[in-house]
Amino acid sequence: MERYDKAALNAANIPPADFSQNDGSLLSTLKTLLFFTILMIMLPIGLYFSSKVYVFEGAYGMSNKDSYFYAAIVAVIAVHVVLAMFVYVAWNEGSRQWREGKQD
Repeated sequence: MERYDKAALNAANIPPADFSQNDGSLLSTLKTLLFFTILMIMLPIGLYFSSKVYVFEGAYGMSNKDSYFYAAIVAVIAVHVVLAMFVYVAWNEGSRQWREGKQD
């Protein structure tokens, strides 16, 4: 039989960390990140194809080559708008948490 000293046994029985205070904040942050990740993927791709087919080729009657170019510009603008929205939401969430922590 192997012998274990008490310090090694006590070190193995470390209680789990208490994350109950940060669960709401962590879940909110995860939801925000997931929302903007999906938005970052879906919005530019959707706008690219819909603006190419319906706006530039359909409404304006552009050639296939020109519609690719302008649809790509629309998609890049959409990416920048989503990034700006994410920064705005993250900034406000951080300042809100800082204010709540400051009042305690």
